[in-house]
Amino acid sequence: MPGMTVAEARSELAALEDPKMRAANEKRGDDHGINLSRMRALAKRIKTDHPLAQELWATGDTAARLLALLICAPKAFTADELDAMIRETRPPKVNDWFVNYVAKKTPRAEEMRLRWFDDPDPTTAAAAWALTSVRVAKDAEGLDLPHLLDLIERDLQTAPARLQWSMNETLATIGIFHPDLRDRARDIGERLQVLADYPTAPGCTSPFAPIWIDEIVRRREG
Repeated sequence: MPGMTVAEARSELAALEDPKMRAANEKRGDDHGINLSRMRALAKRIKTDHPLAQELWATGDTAARLLALLICAPKAFTADELDAMIRETRPPKVNDWFVNYVAKKTPRAEEMRLRWFDDPDPTTAAAAWALTSVRVAKDAEGLDLPHLLDLIERDLQTAPARLQWSMNETLATIGIFHPDLRDRARDIGERLQVLADYPTAPGCTSPFAPIWIDEIVRRREG
């Protein structure tokens, strides 16, 4: 049975468009009007279809790109394709899904982390820090964790929002998973006060690093 065409996929996406949803999403910088649960249901029906995903990505349309990220095969992308894609992930949800569903899943994750780490584009550098957080938690061998803390201490306060968020995540992850550096990580967070006043819903953990570290350590060790 032949797969769905790009025209058919875009037609299905268009049918899911909701003006009220678009208005709400645009306030967050996402230019699409589709309920993401309904998009996920469409992706589940399509299943993995990497050629279709590439065609959808090439349209440049945000909704099409989100669907592409759900149906692609992360291991099939070349390093240059991944590099080109991260530089086009300006809408927040496209960036979030690309980093979590593709960059973290590709066998090229470490290659891309190193390639992007000192990139002058803050969105690209933020992806490298997100990948660094994964390594800090799962396989920190070979990472210079004190040096990462030096960089965070130097740059966290002035980093653009997306980069700041990823660096802060790495700060908290070092504190959570590496007890010998926990006091220093907590101290950096206390002094810099980055995300200290971030609005946090009841039952959720604050992204302020000292609170984040202490809460997750309590859960892990409790």
